[in-house]
Parts: sequence; C-alpha cells; structure tokens
Amino acid sequence: MRNAVGRPERRTAIHNAQEEFIVVTTIVSTVVVLGVLIFIHELGHFLAARKLGVTVLRFSLGFGPRVIGFQRGETDYCLSLVPLGGYVKMLGEDREEEVEASDRERSFSHQSVKKRLAIVVAGPLANVVLGVVLFTVVFAVYGFPRLNTEIGTVAADSPAARAGLQPKDKVLEINGRKLQSWDDLSQTIQREGLKPLEIVVERAEQRLSFHVTPEIREVKNIFGEPLQRPVIGITASGSFEVEKVHPLLAVFYSLKQTWSLTKLFFLTIVKLVQRVLPMETLGGPILIAQMAGQQAQEGLMNFLHFMGLISINLAVLNLLPIPVLDGGHVFFFIIEAVRRRPLSVRQLEMAQKVGMAVLIALMVFVFYNDIMRLIPTGRGAPAP
Repeated sequence: MRNAVGRPERRTAIHNAQEEFIVVTTIVSTVVVLGVLIFIHELGHFLAARKLGVTVLRFSLGFGPRVIGFQRGETDYCLSLVPLGGYVKMLGEDREEEVEASDRERSFSHQSVKKRLAIVVAGPLANVVLGVVLFTVVFAVYGFPRLNTEIGTVAADSPAARAGLQPKDKVLEINGRKLQSWDDLSQTIQREGLKPLEIVVERAEQRLSFHVTPEIREVKNIFGEPLQRPVIGITASGSFEVEKVHPLLAVFYSLKQTWSLTKLFFLTIVKLVQRVLPMETLGGPILIAQMAGQQAQEGLMNFLHFMGLISINLAVLNLLPIPVLDGGHVFFFIIEAVRRRPLSVRQLEMAQKVGMAVLIALMVFVFYNDIMRLIPTGRGAPAP
C-alpha cells in the first residue's frame, strides 16, 4: 500500500517541480532579455553622447525613483523602481533648462541637428548591432537552419497530385536546378511561371522524375492577403536541416536575416495600420515573457536567436514617428532641419502629450491582448 500511495505523490512532486522550473526559467529569461535589450539601447545613446562631447547626467535602467546606483564623474549610473524601460538624461536635454554659458558646448540642445540626430539614432542602431551579433553567434556555433524541400501535403486534384508526387518526397531538382531549401523551390516555381517543370525527387532512397505544369490559383501570403500565383499544390513538411557555415559566412547570413526581419517588421506595422492584420495579433510583455521562457527551455541557441529577433523588433518600434519614442525625435529634427529653426516649446509639449497618450493606450491594449490569450475562452489571438 505504501508504494501504491507513494507513486502518485512522487509524480505530483515531480510535476510541481517541473512547473516551478518553468516559472523560474520564464522569469529569469524575461529579466535577461528585457534587461540586456534595454541596457544595449541606452548604451547606444550614452556612447554616442559621450563621443560627441555631450554631458550625460544619468544612465538609468528603469523609470521612476532611483533605487540604487553609483556616481562616476558627472554621470549617475542607477537602477530605478519601474523596470519597464530606461533612459539617458543629458545636460540641456530640456530646452527650458538653464545652462551656463561655459557648459553650452556640452549641452544636448545646443548641438547641431546632425549631432542630436546621431545621438538619438544610436539607441535603435545599438539594438540592430546586437541582433546581428547574436545571429552571427547562433549561425557560427549551431549552423544555419533551412526549411528543407520535403513535401508535407499534396492537394487533391492539383498538378502535383496528377503527376504522382506524394507526401514525404524530397524535391532535389527543378528543371535541372539543384535546390537547397523550400525558399529555393518556391522561388523557382514562381520564376518559371506556367512552364512545364521536370521535378526530380528522392523517395525511399530512389530518384524519381515527374513532369508537372503549374496552374494559377489563389493563395494567401503571410498576412492572409489573397494572391494569384502559379502553384503545383504542395506544402512543406516543416522539417529543417542545419548547414554548418564558416564564421565569415555566418556574418553574411546574419546581416541578410537582420535586413529581412527589419523589412518584415516595418511591413507588419503597415498591414496593422491598413487593418489587413487584426490588432488582436499584437503582443506585449506577457507574451514576450512566455516566448522567452519557451525558447530558454529549448536551449541556449534558441534563446539567443529569440533575443536577436526581439532586439531588431525593438529597434523598429523605436523608430516609429511617435513623440516620446526615438523616431518621434528624429521626425522633429528633420522638421527642424527643413525649417532651419526648431519647433516651439509649446508645440513640442503638445506633441509629447499626444505621443504619451498613444503609447499608454497601446500598452493597455497589448496588455489586454496578453491577458485574453491566457483565458481559454478569450477573444485574443491564439498563443504561438
């Protein structure tokens, strides 16, 4: 009887321990992701300001009251109470702040537009650089993952089905062109259009050849928009192959992925504004925490890749032309450069209030989405 009772208790204890491990992993990974990304972002502003001779009064991780820190030179390095961001406070950053004549050459507001622009852009740029570094490390150590050419499904009454292609077939060549990934396969079909294709596949260790003629059909892109494209009626199985690459090639792949992600994130914002994508797809800190925990459990390389992705995302979001974000400051500097005079203090104050209201509304909305994802009957978008 003792063993019969003890086994369920041990299973319960193991289950509880696993849940505790997941919770701890999620918390730690979230702190690491947000802490590193915020630190790197503010470090970009800090280093640019110091390089251009602007005095930095405070380097803070977090907002609100100062909790702990130390003074070195003219700069106070500290942690603040609210851990939802960070800031670099520079001398003369507020245009109404009185600055001694002897300190004006080290004041932010007394710098040229080019210098102020460089300091502001340095934050998002630092996040881009971090993303490139993290992707490079992942590709150099782990390798470059490619979605391979194995067929997952073959649509009924499609050109592929009529030709005899089957699930699990691995496509090796199309019209004599060797394929390395599913992207190669898709792009080759699009490039050939409606021309007949000679497709060579591997099936049960045999090479088989099929003749397939694509048809124009309606498909949906990643944003759910309908498109008319030549297709043969197959989908990927979803299996990946990892290609070991030279460190220099890893840098190239990293830059290429960073550029692709940057374009994708900007395009996603456009689709949200156009209402092609529902606003319910937006996620906030809770979703980031969930995903950070999941990726940390998958291993260090997955976690680093996720951090790189979020870093690029943060850079893109910060460059949006919303007052209080870096992009808003960039927008004002461009106006100043065109008008050859800055906006008035009142105009800036009004813009900052509008920008803060928009940002607060957006934060409330993404928190709502995050919470609704945690409720099984909620209307939020399904968790990834």
